[in-house]
Amino acid sequence: MPPQDQPERQPLDHSTAELYHELRKMAQRLLRSDGGRRTLDPTDVVHEVFVRLSRGEPLDGLARASFLSLAATAMRHVLVDEAKRRRALKRGRDFEAVALSSVHLRVDEPELDVLDLDAALAKLKQLDERQARIVELRFFAGLSGEQVAALLGLTRRTVTNEWAMARAWLKRELGRGQRE
Repeated sequence: MPPQDQPERQPLDHSTAELYHELRKMAQRLLRSDGGRRTLDPTDVVHEVFVRLSRGEPLDGLARASFLSLAATAMRHVLVDEAKRRRALKRGRDFEAVALSSVHLRVDEPELDVLDLDAALAKLKQLDERQARIVELRFFAGLSGEQVAALLGLTRRTVTNEWAMARAWLKRELGRGQRE
C-alpha cells in the first residue's frame, strides 16, 4: 500500500512495452553516433528516464505525445548528467562529443558536446521558449514537425519556421564555442 501522501500510480493508457520500445529507439538514435565513447547504452538511458518520470506527477491518462515530450526532457537531463559525470572524470582532457547529424543541426564540426547543446538550449529558452521546446522535441524525442505542431497546438508551417530559426541560432551559438 502506498504512503498516504503519495497517490497510487495507475498504468498509462498506452502499452508499457510499446512506450518502452519507442523510448529505446529514441535513445539508440541519440547514442548511435558518439563513436563508442559512451558509458550508457539505450537500456540504461530508458531505465533512468522511467525512474525520473516515476518521481514526478502521475502519468495515468497522459496522451502518448505528452508522455514522449516528458520523456524527451528526462532523456536530455540523463544525457547531460552523464556528460557532466564524464567531464568531471576527465579533469580537463578533451571532451566527449555527440553527433547531431541525425537532426540536420549542422555546425562547422560534425560532433557536438551535449553540455554545449544544453547550455545553448538554456540560452535559447531565455530568448524564445517555444523555439527551445521545438528543438528539444525534435532532437531528444525525435518527433516530426507534424507531431510537434500537434503537441504544441501550432501549425506545421510555424513549427517549420521556428525550427529553421532555432537551428540557425544554435549553429551560430555553438560555432562561437569552437572559435573561442
